[in-house]
Amino acid sequence: MTVKVELNADERAALNWIDTRQDHMVSTLRDWVNINSGSRNADGLEAMRGKLDDAFAELGGEIRAERLTPTTVVEKNGDVREQDFTPAFHLIQRPDAPMKIVLTGHHDTVFPADDSFQRWVMRDDNIMNGPGAADMKGGLLVMLHALLALERSPLKDRIGYDILISPDEEIGSLGSGPILHALGAKADIGMTYEPALADGSLAGARKGSGNWSLKVSGKAAHAGREHHLGRNAIVAASEFALALDNLNGQRDGVTFNVARIDGGGPPNVVPANAVVRFNIRVNDAGDQAWVLSNLERLTGATERRDGISAELFGGFTRPAKPMTPANAQMFEWTKAAGSALGIDIKWNATGGVCEGNNLWAAGCPNVDTLGVCGTDIHSHEEIVLLDSLTERAQLSAIMLMKFASGEFDARTARKLARGEA
Repeated sequence: MTVKVELNADERAALNWIDTRQDHMVSTLRDWVNINSGSRNADGLEAMRGKLDDAFAELGGEIRAERLTPTTVVEKNGDVREQDFTPAFHLIQRPDAPMKIVLTGHHDTVFPADDSFQRWVMRDDNIMNGPGAADMKGGLLVMLHALLALERSPLKDRIGYDILISPDEEIGSLGSGPILHALGAKADIGMTYEPALADGSLAGARKGSGNWSLKVSGKAAHAGREHHLGRNAIVAASEFALALDNLNGQRDGVTFNVARIDGGGPPNVVPANAVVRFNIRVNDAGDQAWVLSNLERLTGATERRDGISAELFGGFTRPAKPMTPANAQMFEWTKAAGSALGIDIKWNATGGVCEGNNLWAAGCPNVDTLGVCGTDIHSHEEIVLLDSLTERAQLSAIMLMKFASGEFDARTARKLARGEA
């Protein structure tokens, strides 16, 4: 049974201050939502990062534009090139403090620059519809105001923190992943600001996820006069895709999703190129090893076809995040903080993934749905419940202040993750 926490006068004053910021948060959210920051819209991402520089400057600390390593992309025609990313926002506060926390989020959305969904609309006094309103521009405001509340605490100097807000979460954190790992490896705990559900429930255990592209090369030929000289890359790719799909159901909870096959051309030409794009979800490291073994086997079978070559790109970018004792301790602290606000915090396992997976891969216990309450993310129906801006900022503020006081011992969770407690 979760023990209810008591709030002292300083903590209550900090929560009361958050109440005074509701109108400011709503106004800022409207401004941010109207900036298109789709994952490939470099201009919009940089405009949004500029807004973050201005808003988070209120915390003090050192702000950096953190450059990300380019990633490899396989084009529709099979060409391989490097994909650059815009910089991530990184704020460093009190790096020499005895306790370290990493807080993460993202300023990219799934809506490209030419999408019709571009601006906020009020559904009623408490419901805003808009691109990224819940996922996760609202969450960034929750994070900011929880930290501003901590900065008003007399115990703030006991906590140092890194904030990383990335431009590539919606496309797998391919560039920011190494930085997330590095920050998670040196932190005691992590807090990530993906949206909660409309009823306030949080995500618990998360599956691991990976994305791949298989480049298949054959030989072009005239489909009539020299069909026998061609080597059909589309057929080879399709057989690989079918074999991959047939792995579904062979291991509990492991799923293979063939998302797309690119390639081919005029119907009178044997296609020489094809690209199979797919996603795989796993429960744990054992599943991951089984998957990699099967991918090696299926890729080898494709390459053994006469006149066909195959090259696999991609990998597991987000390892599984199970409900270990360390992560369970983080949830218990979240639930205890919620009790101080009269909120009954619940959580459920999910097949979805986020930066919390990356932090856990670095051994960092974390809660990853501390953002606003909302629904229908990644759709034109995305909404945020505006009253959750204040509520969720207060929830995180209580946690941060209790970490600072030692009532929640963050280092205990890290020891659990290392098997030391």
